[in-house]
Amino acid sequence: MSGNRQKMKKFLNMVKSHPYIMIGGSLILVMVLAALAAPILTSFDPLEVSGKDRLLAPSSAHVMGTDHFGRDVMSRLLYGARVSIEVGLSVVVLSTLMGGIIGLIAGYYKKFDNVVMRILDGFMAFPGIIIAIMLAAIWGAGKLNIILALSFAYFPPMARVVRSCVISVKEWECVESAKAAGAKDGHIISKYILLNSLSPIIVQATFSFAVAILDEAALSFLGVGIEPPYPSWGGMITEGRAFMAIAPWEMVFPGLAIVITVLGLNLLGDGLRDLLDPRLKA
Repeated sequence: MSGNRQKMKKFLNMVKSHPYIMIGGSLILVMVLAALAAPILTSFDPLEVSGKDRLLAPSSAHVMGTDHFGRDVMSRLLYGARVSIEVGLSVVVLSTLMGGIIGLIAGYYKKFDNVVMRILDGFMAFPGIIIAIMLAAIWGAGKLNIILALSFAYFPPMARVVRSCVISVKEWECVESAKAAGAKDGHIISKYILLNSLSPIIVQATFSFAVAILDEAALSFLGVGIEPPYPSWGGMITEGRAFMAIAPWEMVFPGLAIVITVLGLNLLGDGLRDLLDPRLKA
């Protein structure tokens, strides 16, 4: 027990020495807690329309004002955070699984490398958001379709990261010794290669999370994302464009939410890279 406590204390001290992790982690924690506590923080229904409360400025009754349908902006912002976090987390899990499997195969089995990576190069020739828009337009709007579209658009970078790690790790002496001892490929991959590739995978997943949240907002802004009237940050900005001059709060608050969340994830990713990458340690 004392050994585990010492390891935990050492890890916490390392984290504290990287301010980006502290700042980014704090911003993300605040957004996640706010999304989870939405029913406590606001009593308004995010879908409830009220004609007499249209375009009310921020006040004690409506902290962030109301939109052109009389819906409480703060309520829609908090419940929209749930959508953004759910989409981002789902995209990270799916793209990491797909990219991890493909990267492992391409990096460990040289005969598959050229074929697999040339296909991925073809995918990466186009910006991920363009692929996501195309797939979303084909499959239609909706949360599940957006998750699938973004996952297919952003698994190639993860595959390249995993492949480069595998190519590096499989040259280590411990891997060569395991091969000489007759260890099976599955054992080598799970015990040596995958475990020693987790650090860059975690960092890449953090950046993918930020991109997924940003692109979900972009897709909703373009009308191929979350279907109205369900709240999403990009959809709220789209709906507020026509009233920007008379009710700027309808766009400002969801825009700030996107900026804070993406900034927090990018800072967290930078901090984790500095912490986990041995090449950056003095």
